[in-house]
Amino acid sequence: MKRIVRQMVLGVTVLLMSGAASAQLAANDMNQEKKIQSLLRQMTLAEKVGLLHANSKFYVAGIKRLGIPEWALSDGPHGVRAEINRHDWAYAGWTNDSATCFPPGTALAATWNPQLAYQRGLALGEEARFRKKDVLLGPGVNIIRSPLCGRNFEYLSEDPVLVARMAVAYIKGLQSKDVASSVKHWLANNQETHRDSVDVHMSERALREIYLPGFKAAITEGNAYTVMAAYNKFRGDWCSENEYLNRDILRNEFGFKGVLMTDWSAAHTTVKAALTGLDLEMGTDKADYNDWYFANPLISAVKEGKVPLSVVDEKVANVLRVMFATKMFDEAKRAKGTMNTAAHQQAAYNDAAEAAVLLQNNDNLLPLNFKTIKSVAVIGDNATRKHCNGGLSSEIKALYEITPLEAIRKKFGADVKINFAQGYEKQSTFKEGSNAGQSSTDKIDWKLIDEAVKVAKESDVVIIFGGLNHDFDTESSDKQNMDLPYGQDVLIREVAKANPKTVVVIVAGSPVKLSGIVQRVPAILWSWYGGMEAGNAVADLLSGKVNPSGKLPFTLPVSLDQSPAHALGNFPGRDLRVNYEEDILVGYRWFDTKKIVPQFPFGYGLSYTSFSIDNLSTDKKHYKNGDLIHVTCTLKNTGAREGAEVVQLYVSDPVCSVMRPEKELKAFDKITLQPGVTKTVELTIKVADLAFYDEAKKAWNVEPGEFVLQVGNSSKSISSTTKISVD
Repeated sequence: MKRIVRQMVLGVTVLLMSGAASAQLAANDMNQEKKIQSLLRQMTLAEKVGLLHANSKFYVAGIKRLGIPEWALSDGPHGVRAEINRHDWAYAGWTNDSATCFPPGTALAATWNPQLAYQRGLALGEEARFRKKDVLLGPGVNIIRSPLCGRNFEYLSEDPVLVARMAVAYIKGLQSKDVASSVKHWLANNQETHRDSVDVHMSERALREIYLPGFKAAITEGNAYTVMAAYNKFRGDWCSENEYLNRDILRNEFGFKGVLMTDWSAAHTTVKAALTGLDLEMGTDKADYNDWYFANPLISAVKEGKVPLSVVDEKVANVLRVMFATKMFDEAKRAKGTMNTAAHQQAAYNDAAEAAVLLQNNDNLLPLNFKTIKSVAVIGDNATRKHCNGGLSSEIKALYEITPLEAIRKKFGADVKINFAQGYEKQSTFKEGSNAGQSSTDKIDWKLIDEAVKVAKESDVVIIFGGLNHDFDTESSDKQNMDLPYGQDVLIREVAKANPKTVVVIVAGSPVKLSGIVQRVPAILWSWYGGMEAGNAVADLLSGKVNPSGKLPFTLPVSLDQSPAHALGNFPGRDLRVNYEEDILVGYRWFDTKKIVPQFPFGYGLSYTSFSIDNLSTDKKHYKNGDLIHVTCTLKNTGAREGAEVVQLYVSDPVCSVMRPEKELKAFDKITLQPGVTKTVELTIKVADLAFYDEAKKAWNVEPGEFVLQVGNSSKSISSTTKISVD
């Protein structure tokens, strides 16, 4: 039996502690750099180039005579992917590559708990080491710009601060186990439609304030060892050969000394890619590896004087630097691997349990008391569907996966009659690179609905498991719309009429339209794709063994046209060009600034208990550049149950020379309290965190004047405010 482990986030402490365990990627380690230069002097040009491109789907050749090992990479933001054949995409059929499957990215972000991200990193690092993998391709830190992006479920949030805090903790945990992270997808991979050809354009301010911070934190704070270039173009140049992104920002501004690799088959040229900073070519769709851009063509480019040998040496040094950082030259000192341990499974359960967001709980229908309930109807395809093996590159061969129906029957079936009905049937299909399989999936099956209504009438309480699956939330294609497919709205309507005590559990990794059901049912729980422990976690949440504490990492619109990219007609673009016309007003920044009321706001999530947040204050009222702002408030559990609340600190700049969002998240902390207990919460931000990016000055700018600090438990629920001034 799993139990959730409640831990207060000790953000700074955790990150400092984990950083000490992770080798630093720096060119100022003179002893290491001398070793790198020695190896370079001993290599032939062909040997150097051999380190800069794959020689199979997920491997890069070593140089045996110099003791340079083969490099093994693996998919896996939320689990280590099963072994792929060396030279085709078929699975190798191993019997020892079943892995721990965690809930995907949006679920992790919904915990608002960096400690869980760190623990996930540890577990993934241990399993990657057991599988003899050197690089794990994650985390995905792209901003959730549109509700329709197929890879939203892999990403984290619409807010750069939440993205940064979760990603840094994940990376530090993973790399402490001598496995390199690969932060992806650099940059602006915010849609799958035409992802390999679309040209993304945005303002410099939007780039700096919204789309870069997660990557910057991953590199400068998380010390990420590798970065994966996206498929798309950015301002006219492919991301894999974009001098502004890769030389000016990544290398020069961020000081990145690691490896910049392509996404699979995202290389386009030899000379330009080499000169603009690409290090490693992966997945190019050419049968002969010698024909890849960074293979024989690179050797020729060097011999012809088109690419200086020093550029090749720089790339090889970056590869070797990552190998040294992960102790690949001293295997005896390298972290040892473990697979599918009880601790890993507990970590997966903890993520699923803390991720769930209680959206609605009228009349306190939840939690359900299974000691007094005599019968419960469990309805819906997602009550029995397993999801770990979907999503394309993030699919996991899980050791096991507990479905909701399985868990409910096991935990409560001895005392409660469980009446199951299918409710709706999966009508969609998955086809890589196309969302055509999502079409015509709104058929209403009245036979299945009538069966569901029958069991609803025969039961004390109804639980409907609806939402999506990985025909919709997937790499390689976007969703067609935000609708609940398969006639679920009609199913929920009819079942709720038959039994008003109906709970809807949404299984999905991206926003779906809930306006058709919020007025029809009293309780809605968003449980995400819960990984291998999904069923156990949701059963414990429904029964009250676990108190929901998840918060939405994105805004849930009433309808798609509320969302900024769609309100302005800029998704997925036109003529293979997309303009981010909404600029910095992404997610709640748009909704709050434009006074648009969403279905549920960013940062929102209910609990089975209640909290008050009061007495916001700062250590002083007047600050100057370079200062730290120490913020305190009091959090009290005013209810009758233990629970966790996320205190969210937002900042507004009411008078500014440029447009500022109504509010922006700057810090948060998740606190667990017993009933009646009050705690003083301390949050610290820098005056520099109040800045906007000044395009005229090409620099960050904190304009003197008044700022408003606000604390609450969502972007729409502000409990206390105070004002400060900056001189």
